[in-house]
Amino acid sequence: MNRATAAGLAGLACAMLTLSTLPAAADPAAGRPRLGDVQKALAALAKSPQVVGAIGEVYVDGERVGKGSAGTRLLNGKGGRIPTGSRFRVGSQTKQMTGVVVLQLVKEGKLKLDDKLGDLLPEVAEKDLVERAGEITLQQLVQHTSGIPNFFDDKLVDTFDFTTHYPPMELVKKSRTLPRAQEPGERFSYSNTNYMLLGLIIEKYTEHTLAAEFERRVFDPVGMDDSYLPTTFPGGIKGPHGHGYFPDSTGKPRDVDRLNMSYGYAAGGVISTAHDISAFQRAFAQNRLLPEELKKVLMGPPRSAPQPPGQPSGQPSEGGSGQQQPALPCGGKPLVMPLKGSAPGFNAVTFTTPDGRMQFAVSATLAVSNLDESVHPLLVKAAEAVFCPQK
Repeated sequence: MNRATAAGLAGLACAMLTLSTLPAAADPAAGRPRLGDVQKALAALAKSPQVVGAIGEVYVDGERVGKGSAGTRLLNGKGGRIPTGSRFRVGSQTKQMTGVVVLQLVKEGKLKLDDKLGDLLPEVAEKDLVERAGEITLQQLVQHTSGIPNFFDDKLVDTFDFTTHYPPMELVKKSRTLPRAQEPGERFSYSNTNYMLLGLIIEKYTEHTLAAEFERRVFDPVGMDDSYLPTTFPGGIKGPHGHGYFPDSTGKPRDVDRLNMSYGYAAGGVISTAHDISAFQRAFAQNRLLPEELKKVLMGPPRSAPQPPGQPSGQPSEGGSGQQQPALPCGGKPLVMPLKGSAPGFNAVTFTTPDGRMQFAVSATLAVSNLDESVHPLLVKAAEAVFCPQK
C-alpha cells in the first residue's frame, strides 16, 4: 500500500453539477427534466481501463426512472454482468449514517455536542489510547476536527489482510502510535478513527450494537430493506456482486472482494443497493432523519487546510465535514452533489439534488487504486451524461 492509501475508506465528496430545474407538478412525469440514457452512460464508464464493472439507478421523487449495468463482475471480462439491483459497499457514506445516529442521540438529550471524549469513553483516557481525550468534543469527532490520527495508514494496516479481526478499540489504539498534526478543533483533518470512536459511543449510550441502531434509526424508517452492516467476521457482500481490485506492491491488481470488515464498522462498513442508498440520501436531504440545525452540524464547517495526498476534496467528506466546491456547469439549477464512498476495490457515489428529489446512485468496481485521481472524473462524466444529456 502507498502512503495515499491512508485516506482509505474515502468519503463523501462534493464537487457539484447543475441541471435543469425540477419543478413540482401534479403529474410527476411532466415535472421531470430530460435525462440521458443510464445504460449508455455506464457503458462509457466501464470502457475505461480503470473500471471493471459499474451499476447504477436513477430516481425521481422516489421512483426509479432508469437503470443500467456495464462491464463485468470479474477482471478481464470474466463473470458476466453485475445484476443492476446488486448490493455494493457504500464506503464512507456510512459515516453520514453514523453521524445521523449520533445527532439523533443529541436531539434526544442522551449526548451533547460539547461532551468530552474522555468522559464519554473513559477507557481511551485511562489507557492513553487517544491523546488529549479530555479536550476533544463530540462535535469535533463528527466534523473531523479532533486531530486524532487516522488508523487507516499503510504503516498500521494491510489492505490484503483478509483474516485478522481487529476490534474497533484496537484500531483506535493503533492510531495512538502516529503523531498528532493539530490542536483539537483547529481545522479539518480527516480520520477514520473519529468514526470508530463514534460507533463505540453509540453502542455504549444505546446499549445496542451499531448494526441494530442502524436498523432501528436509519434502515427501517427509510425502507432500506437490502442494507446491512456486517456483524460476523469476515462479513462480505451477500448475493451476486462485482469484485474490486487493488494493486499490490508490484502493481498487479489483486482481488480485494474480501476487504477486511474490521476497517469498516462505523467509518465505512455498510453494504447497500442503489435503491436503498438513494432512499437514504433522499431522506437525509429532506430532513426526515435530522432537523436542519443538526444536519448542518454533520455537514460541518468550511475546511481550512488541504487534504492528505489522494483524499477527495469537497463536502461533505468522511462523515459530513467540508467546504462546497464550485459547481461544474450543467445548465441551470438545482445543484447535484456527489456524495462519495471509496475503499480499495471500489468507488460508490450517490449524486443527489439538495432538495432530495433526484438521485443517481452508481457503484464502480475498480482495476486500479481507489485513490487514482483519474477515477472520480469518470464518475462525474457518467453523471453529466445522465443529468445533462445535451452535453
